[in-house]
Amino acid sequence: MDNMTFRQNILLLEGLNVAHQSSYFAFTLLLFVYVFAMVSNIGLIFLISTEKNLHEPMHFLYCNLPLNDIIGTTVILPRLLKDILRETSERYITYVECVIQAYFVHIFTAACHYVLMIMAFDRYVAICNPLRYTAIMTNKTVIKLSASAWGLAVLVVSIMIGLTLRLSHCRFKIENPFCDNASLFKLSCENVVINNVFGVVYTVIVASLSVFYIFITYVRIASTCITRKNKALNSKAIKTCTTHLAVYLIMLVSGVTFIILHRFPEYSESRKLASIMFHIIPPGLNPLVYGLQTKEIRQKIVKLWCK
Repeated sequence: MDNMTFRQNILLLEGLNVAHQSSYFAFTLLLFVYVFAMVSNIGLIFLISTEKNLHEPMHFLYCNLPLNDIIGTTVILPRLLKDILRETSERYITYVECVIQAYFVHIFTAACHYVLMIMAFDRYVAICNPLRYTAIMTNKTVIKLSASAWGLAVLVVSIMIGLTLRLSHCRFKIENPFCDNASLFKLSCENVVINNVFGVVYTVIVASLSVFYIFITYVRIASTCITRKNKALNSKAIKTCTTHLAVYLIMLVSGVTFIILHRFPEYSESRKLASIMFHIIPPGLNPLVYGLQTKEIRQKIVKLWCK
């Protein structure tokens, strides 16, 4: 393999700058986080799918979230764990592997917003139209909402990555702990204005749309609770909506931190760490927040634990 072919097909991941004496500690910590996230998210999906009294639209819609969290952690952490124990100059990845990783990184990011939006719709119907809830939120509706969330994520991310794949690449270093769309098109010496504009516009639209939709939904839920002055309704709204809102805020804060740090080159290491935290914190905390705050799930977990 000549040097030019090597550069075209093999890329070098910059990764995290972890001191050699700290690499095993970092490896152990990340391994624990990965195992915990996988076990808790898979456990929740298994629990909801096997327990008949949890076969409700709200819980089925929630299954989209741990499924996405599994994708988000698996696409990043196994590779990162391997690279931590390698020298910086030996963190190679093929171009094809990098594209696949970037694709699922963006699927995870997009699906986070879409899944939480359809969950907000479910909470809106349950609180504002409780008498029509079973008629509106049927199994067919749940399937349609879930398919729409994933389908939209796949469609837009496929277009975004497709725009990048049309470019040739003259560089071989990924200045990031993992591959994403921006890292890929920065490898090219061609004009990448279209890629930049598409990425920025899409990010702004998705983030703004989800914030606006969640805000409007909760304003209407709060208005309904205040107007009806029903203690049972208010209690239900607090229990279910605070859980959903907490999960959304965890995702939003993690993402915004990464985006802000991206604009300050002097904090490149902090940006790298924040980008990894976006794939660690929500998948690790979501099962705890949702599982422990949802009465039905909490009771099942306690029963299984006590057996």
